[in-house]
Amino acid sequence: MRFLLVVPPLAGHVAPLRGVASVLAARGHAVAWCGPDPELSTLVAGRVFPAGDSRPFAVALRPPGLRGFAALKYLWESYLVPLADAMVPGVQSAVSSFEPDVVVVDQQAMAGALVASRCGLPWATSASTSTELADPLGSLPKIASWVSDLQAGLRARHGVLLGDLRFSPHLVLAFTTRALAGESGLAVPVSYVGPALPAVPGEWSPADDRPLVVVTLGTSNAAAGARFLAESVDAFAGMPSVQGLVVDPTGHLISESAGLARWIPQPAVFAHASAVVCHGGHNTVCEALSAGVPLVVAPIRDDQSMLAQQVVTASAGVRLRFDRAKAADIRDAVTTVLSTSDYSAGAARIRASFEAAGGAEEAATHLESLG
Repeated sequence: MRFLLVVPPLAGHVAPLRGVASVLAARGHAVAWCGPDPELSTLVAGRVFPAGDSRPFAVALRPPGLRGFAALKYLWESYLVPLADAMVPGVQSAVSSFEPDVVVVDQQAMAGALVASRCGLPWATSASTSTELADPLGSLPKIASWVSDLQAGLRARHGVLLGDLRFSPHLVLAFTTRALAGESGLAVPVSYVGPALPAVPGEWSPADDRPLVVVTLGTSNAAAGARFLAESVDAFAGMPSVQGLVVDPTGHLISESAGLARWIPQPAVFAHASAVVCHGGHNTVCEALSAGVPLVVAPIRDDQSMLAQQVVTASAGVRLRFDRAKAADIRDAVTTVLSTSDYSAGAARIRASFEAAGGAEEAATHLESLG
């Protein structure tokens, strides 16, 4: 079989499909990628079909202070819709050249859904994060209608009549589990395959035997997170019984109370951690919970708030206000997570659900069923 994977040039969205692509290739299938290039070629290995140029409306260009509806409006009007329009010709060319049996479409690469629908090809949604599955706009009918209208415009421009481009009627691959995300409530088939996390080679060892607490906000939040990271350093100054490790991509922080790193191999480090403080990015949350590590989540924007709520609901961690958290708040949250067994037990339950879900192997099996 031949599988075409259509993705935006965003590391967090590409990451789960890399493992799936490896499994499909190992099973003898032909696999190719499609998306804005040369950015995509830096994220994946194998054949890449170029589709559009994401630079004029890159999500990274979004003003860092946007929150709530303003952030959602920017995401749809300045990124998702123009990216879809820009990618359609390249995706169509890739389909014509590669002749896939199945198209796999990330939720933020709607051009794949448009072209697959127009060509009558079976296609699967790759839900790299689970928040869309929970219908976050269900209680906001005016905003939901606005999003629906934007999609209707896309479909009309590209000759597709029906369907929500975020959810395939054939298969939605959710890289999470019901134990963390809950039931979707969607009227389409959703397969909860758990996270498809990459293997990180090499060893990592903590500096000493004290409980290790890692603070990371991801590389894309370096500017917005400077204050929070500095407060985290101050928090560890008052916690001599804890070994703090703060990931500072800028290299600007100075600390005598916490270890500092510009980058870490997260899965290898999390294997030694007693708690992780993060922004609620899906990959970071899943990497921590895959190691059975409870969380302190300080969401910044987008789906991170809903992921933080999932962690709290699953009793796998606590939540902080990113904009307002001071050193004392971070210290109190870390102390609570470390001293309350319910949180480590909750993280262990999620870890067990991840292990049972099947990950990339299970996702590949579901995709094979579409051919």
